[in-house]
Amino acid sequence: MARIVMKFGGTSMAGIERIRHVANLVKHESEAGHEVAVVVSAMAGETDRLIQFCREASSLYDRREYDVVVASGEQVTSGLLAITLQGMGLNARSYMGWQLPVRTTAAHSAALIEAIDVAVLDRVFQGGGIAVIPGFQGVAADGSVATLGRGGSDTSAVALAAAMKADRCDIYTDVDGVYTTDPRIVPRARKLGVITYEEMLELASVGAKVLQTRSVGLAMREKMPLRVLSSFEDRPGTMVVSDEELEDMNMERQIITGIAYDKNEARISLLGLSDKPGTVAAIFAPLAEANINVDMIVQSVARPGEKRDLTFTVPTAALAQSVDALSRAKEAIGFDEIITDMNVVKVSAVGVGMRSNAGIAARMFEALADRGINILAIATSEIKVSVLIPEEYTELAVRVLHTAYGLDAETEA
Repeated sequence: MARIVMKFGGTSMAGIERIRHVANLVKHESEAGHEVAVVVSAMAGETDRLIQFCREASSLYDRREYDVVVASGEQVTSGLLAITLQGMGLNARSYMGWQLPVRTTAAHSAALIEAIDVAVLDRVFQGGGIAVIPGFQGVAADGSVATLGRGGSDTSAVALAAAMKADRCDIYTDVDGVYTTDPRIVPRARKLGVITYEEMLELASVGAKVLQTRSVGLAMREKMPLRVLSSFEDRPGTMVVSDEELEDMNMERQIITGIAYDKNEARISLLGLSDKPGTVAAIFAPLAEANINVDMIVQSVARPGEKRDLTFTVPTAALAQSVDALSRAKEAIGFDEIITDMNVVKVSAVGVGMRSNAGIAARMFEALADRGINILAIATSEIKVSVLIPEEYTELAVRVLHTAYGLDAETEA
């Protein structure tokens, strides 16, 4: 008997028929004698719909009330799955984040999980029951609902698995594993049987939709066995393992593991900045206070006495708040103009092979240049190279780079 966390994404929960299918997967594990906790996302598209309501109500919405609205999507699916399981004769019940509780920080819309009390779950398992838990949410110290940010249901699942000392955490999604890139764009993308935590972390951070960044980081820290599986096909998924485990498997490492893209990027340019110490700090301090994550940063070089420009990216959902925070700090920062652009995309190449192979970035730049794709910004890490490009070139760039790094399969996936 194993203790398992099963997490189902929005596509898996998109409608009653799919919820019935999920219920059958849960029933299979339960009848095999396993102790099962299920974490669910909102139905596909529901969170976006709720966010749009918030934006229509006010572009500068209160984040506490935002959390009240968007947390409702997961509550609906958890209740529906519990009802469906009960209809199959199983002892299932839903438990909201505040009922366990899942304790979080008070950073609304970007809360961090501080602790999970699993006493309720222990009692459920002792009674042969199944717990269904809405992902993406918890309760702050003041008793208010707090959400974990987009994709937070994966984080909920891994954190819950760690807290209840689960034997594994299975992430069910609409694909049957992790691919070298989005197979909808590149039919010759290959499924990876194994990927390291570090590579998966980088891919998730730059737009790969299979797993959420924080969930992978948490799994890596907790050494939690993680599998990515399809909700719709009975096929082997992808194992997420440590570097050491990969070496023990004697598997050959690719120089580049995958190509990812992220359209959830907005570019902000501040023009006419004073060339003096403290200017950059004055820009990013108000953004940090507003809990806004800044990604790619490019600063122009100015001659003595001249002004300079600075460009950076933020999540698209945080663009209005970013502009508001910077505008209120304009006098302290000292800039002439703010320019924004939402029609951009970040494309990245990721692979542990970058550590021991030169020329990886150059190959990317040459491949894009050959197809006339202009690079707006560049960011790198030890195993990643990212570029910001006009959104209209997204699919072309992904295909070109996938081929340039030798990732195409011999036959279509």
